[in-house]
Amino acid sequence: MEENSLRNKTIKGVGWSAADALLGQGVTFVTGLVLARLLSPEEYGLVGICLIFTTILNGIVDSGFSNALIRKKDTTNEDYNTMFITNLGISIVLYVLLFFASSNISTFFERKELTPLIKVMGSVLIINALSITQITVLTKKLDFKTKTKTSLLSAIISGIVGIGMAYTGFGVWALVAQVLSKQTIYTIGLWFFNRWWPDFSFNKENFKYMWGFGSKLMLSGLLSNIWNQLYQVVVGKFYSPATLGQYSRSKEYANIFSANITSIVQRVSYPVLSEIQDDKNRMVAAYRKVIKVTMFVTCVCMISLGAVAEPLIYCLIGPKWHEAATYLPLICISMSLYPLHAINLNMLQIQGRSDIFLYLDLIKKVIGLFPLAIGIFVSIYGMLIGSIVTGLISFFLNSYYTGKRLGYTSRMQLRDVSSSYGVAFIVAVAVYFLKYLPLSYWAILPLQIGVGISVLLCISEYFRIPEFIEIKTIIKNLNKK
Repeated sequence: MEENSLRNKTIKGVGWSAADALLGQGVTFVTGLVLARLLSPEEYGLVGICLIFTTILNGIVDSGFSNALIRKKDTTNEDYNTMFITNLGISIVLYVLLFFASSNISTFFERKELTPLIKVMGSVLIINALSITQITVLTKKLDFKTKTKTSLLSAIISGIVGIGMAYTGFGVWALVAQVLSKQTIYTIGLWFFNRWWPDFSFNKENFKYMWGFGSKLMLSGLLSNIWNQLYQVVVGKFYSPATLGQYSRSKEYANIFSANITSIVQRVSYPVLSEIQDDKNRMVAAYRKVIKVTMFVTCVCMISLGAVAEPLIYCLIGPKWHEAATYLPLICISMSLYPLHAINLNMLQIQGRSDIFLYLDLIKKVIGLFPLAIGIFVSIYGMLIGSIVTGLISFFLNSYYTGKRLGYTSRMQLRDVSSSYGVAFIVAVAVYFLKYLPLSYWAILPLQIGVGISVLLCISEYFRIPEFIEIKTIIKNLNKK
């Protein structure tokens, strides 16, 4: 009975999280297509530079407290209030620091227009801080439905704002307005639908607990954010904002599948697996299933996306984004491993080993200097190839420690995902060479999609691939709800 309840919670959570990604991100994706045709790669690059700093600082605002409370079994209202006050206080301090640092940042990138952009976009730190506790409360309740409704509403309204401003000649400010309006509406929606209100009580003991667990995750997340944004810094500083716009756009398309799939799985699996952390065998079985199903979907989507990159980019946003089409295949291969990293690290968090989590992050950052150096001294393409190599090394590091603690080794994980990569590369080869047909890209792209889906279904059904069967079962169960 308990097993069925957990399964039902997981299926509902996956369903609503998937709806959030498909609908909310779908609206954002369509908005991005329109904006990419109205705005230039350089304007995207300027906003990309601003996002480097807001992304890094947003990780500090959370401080790892949300993960600490999601993991905690008996959460009190005092916990939430302590978290809320801390997040809000940190966000205000960081915004003030960013505000006064904006002119120095502009000098570093040699673009004066960055100063007002950073001052305005920095306010997203405070807006985001107001939403973190609400999201944590909903996640603890496995209420992904409310988050999905709010996310969709914010995506639609912010899309209208961004497109409207771009059409009326606001240029780069259209992108700024889209970012700010999306987060503002999302935050207001969470407060309206969730109805959790702070009473501003602060408990030092609760703070110590959250800080003890969350600070290591925060530091690890901060290092990861800085590290991920260093790629943007290298491209923006050593190349140009226009090249950064191209790079950011290709990464954004790769994120549609890799980051969103991982986000769905993390949001659902973390609270669900935390519930069964005391039953090792049950937790490992669930953990293994999560990896196999997630990687099947990710591999097929990411490798196929790389195979259709050129026709896709040309059809969606036009030939001025050609450079992005050449970056996308390499980014897709690198990011296909991302869910595997994230799920392994998730297990360390569930077991309370945030110390190992941080230790691994430090090692991986040292290794990651290799592709960054290539980006500075050789080329962006060399940097992307280097990222694939360091991604593989990072996988072995992550899986070594979870394998030691749970008995699910690197070799077992590779064996579990090998069929997923096999299917993905067969599909990719089947569609890639179609781009050389003497047809326009508008004819080639739908042909590639049709052939890819057909090959995938034929292989999966003929060989009765377990991950494919599991996905079909999940979809059937969702339809019954």
